[in-house]
Amino acid sequence: MDTYTTKASEIVRRWYLVDAEGQVLGRMASEVAALLKGKWKAYTCAHLDTGDHVVVVNASKVRTTGKKLWKKTYFRHSGYVGSERHIPLRDRMEKHPGEVIRDAVWGMIPHTRLGRQMIRKLKVYADADHPHEAQQPIPYKLGLHGKGFPGQDPQAETGAAPPPAASEEA
Repeated sequence: MDTYTTKASEIVRRWYLVDAEGQVLGRMASEVAALLKGKWKAYTCAHLDTGDHVVVVNASKVRTTGKKLWKKTYFRHSGYVGSERHIPLRDRMEKHPGEVIRDAVWGMIPHTRLGRQMIRKLKVYADADHPHEAQQPIPYKLGLHGKGFPGQDPQAETGAAPPPAASEEA
């Protein structure tokens, strides 16, 4: 008996819309990372990017818990002596709220070529407007952790024909 492995041509990609308004940053980022990786698909595999596209809107309205807004800092260094920078989360949220979410998600996916391919499918916008209406993204409700995807059609995932209708016999 042979072991089945997913082929790149069999991957079905969907577009999901995540509203970040009022969501906790880390919890939202972990679910978005799982969508990008395709962790909840039946045919997921570690060596292929089986994930979906994710559009995150209202990034400026995401919230943090505790005192992270004042105490968490982002570190940058150009390589020159004395050029290190510590940027507080509150300053980064004011200027670039999408980058805060992107960095949180990037920390939860592999830091390899495959991870860079996954992060390209993440689109983050500070307000409710986004240019991806043509892709008809499915609204995704956070907190389900992969259970009860909206618009989930088992035949579309596997490409199988619908089951035959049961005939009524008297």
